[in-house]
Amino acid sequence: MTNRIDPITLEVLWNRLLSVVNEQQVTLMRTAFSTVVRESQDLACGVFDTRGYMIAQSLTGTPGHINAMATGVGHFLKAYPAETLKPGDVLITNDPWQTAGQINDMTVLSPVFKADRVIGYFASTCHSPDIGGRIYSAEAREVYEEGLRIPITRLFSSDEPNHELFKLIRANVRTPDETIGDLYAQRSSNAVGARELLHFMDEYELDTVDPLADEIITRSERALREAIGKLPDGRYENDAWSDGFDEPIHIKVAVTIEGEDIHIDFAGSSPQSPRGINVVLNYTHAYASFAIKVAVSPEVPHNEGSFRPVHVTAPPGSILNCVEPAAVASRHIIGHFLPGVIFGALAQAMPEQLMAGGADPIWIEVWRGKWPASNETFTFSLFQCGGTGARATKDGLNTTGFPSGVAGVPAEVMESLTPLIQYRRELRTDSGGPGLYRGGLGQWTEAGYRGDASWAVSAMIDRSRFPALGLKGGKPGALGEFLVNGASRPQPKALITLAPDARVKLNLPGGGGYGNPFQRPVALVLDDVVNGYVSLEAAERDYGVVIRYLGGQDQLVRPPELYVIDEEATTGLRGGENVAKRKG
Repeated sequence: MTNRIDPITLEVLWNRLLSVVNEQQVTLMRTAFSTVVRESQDLACGVFDTRGYMIAQSLTGTPGHINAMATGVGHFLKAYPAETLKPGDVLITNDPWQTAGQINDMTVLSPVFKADRVIGYFASTCHSPDIGGRIYSAEAREVYEEGLRIPITRLFSSDEPNHELFKLIRANVRTPDETIGDLYAQRSSNAVGARELLHFMDEYELDTVDPLADEIITRSERALREAIGKLPDGRYENDAWSDGFDEPIHIKVAVTIEGEDIHIDFAGSSPQSPRGINVVLNYTHAYASFAIKVAVSPEVPHNEGSFRPVHVTAPPGSILNCVEPAAVASRHIIGHFLPGVIFGALAQAMPEQLMAGGADPIWIEVWRGKWPASNETFTFSLFQCGGTGARATKDGLNTTGFPSGVAGVPAEVMESLTPLIQYRRELRTDSGGPGLYRGGLGQWTEAGYRGDASWAVSAMIDRSRFPALGLKGGKPGALGEFLVNGASRPQPKALITLAPDARVKLNLPGGGGYGNPFQRPVALVLDDVVNGYVSLEAAERDYGVVIRYLGGQDQLVRPPELYVIDEEATTGLRGGENVAKRKG
């Protein structure tokens, strides 16, 4: 292959490469043992060239895994250069400072051999259902408390399992079958990717993928630089607050656009915490670079090239560049705020193009207890999503994992794999921030337990003190709530022991609104009320739209035709705007 590839051939090769890495992902999800990977898709898959540059990622995956894995592969190659590897070797690490920022995330790397040469690598990162130590929470004060930390080492040697390492892992985790099973799934999916890559290379008579990688990466970098170059140079600042653990955490960012480069600096953010909510720089870079990619040029293929124009810094010892031995298990609590705070800064350079604040951190609850009949222990991780912020031309998305991209777990799965009961799961009325475009809704959830012993939950949640903010006159979304038996509000990031008959309510926050809510078309407000997104009271209070329901208040099913707009009252509240806006 020549150093230059014509556009038509490149498009064919690129799409074929994407099919290879997507097959890697499908294999991983279909062979995984844990619901974390199989249902929530808390994973990343990617293919890399001989230099460790990511060429392509799979369709599904979280930015914290994909981008951290992309920059983390370099650590693998330093520890095990290509000449030290043999066919059938598989490497592993969960070192937070080298990959995805917490020891629950396992990164598995497999070299691809063509004859006797390494011609590329496949890697995957998955959130392990358990890694020992304290139950997955933010309570730890050092990383050593958080579980088993595995340096970069061989998981397999020439297709032979590292039995001593597997014994260590099995002895240290609460879910040995799921944890080990997921590692085998990662190894198998990498092998499928390698097999399909070799078929692809044989079909197109390629001896190496490096020239193809160079073309893809160079084009991606050039396209992103061109998009950045169209933005006005300048320094744009913003800040945000997280609930933190014992005290709030301040996140401060300065985004500087200089020609075709963007510099993101988090100086001024809080110092690192004594609890497990600290973020390593690799994870900070992952979500910061993701924010630029989706805001400035989302259509550009995501690979090594899309990282190069983005430069991320944070002071060592700060909450976004913690130093060892900081506790980091719940780093997503802070890390998921980064795209939103960066969007808030970029909104000054990209007016009418970015979204309002969203729920941001995904809520991860780890439930633990005994099965009533066998008295065996269960441990179950549940992922739940709040609402996203409204956009300049559209409402926010309900119960959608942004920026994580992680999916929720169906109630049927939760109830079949554990003795937990999902009493309630529905969209949370009035949780979306009012605006010309409404913020996405969070959800009401309520869980209980079928046993007669104590049980526990580690609820790693945020936005119970600081709501998602609106843009351009939009109002904040609703705060999140963590309630036990309807009243008690325990520490939201600690392991809480529960009585057998306890009811746990986790009400997720909504996204902020965009624009003046009194300018929202009356017809859309009416639709929101009919659909249960907005209450009658909130329609009047927040949108200036008075709607009367003509049926009985105790009706379970309310026909839409029984909702009637009180035009005179609405005109009085809106100052005459309702007539102009009512038809949308």
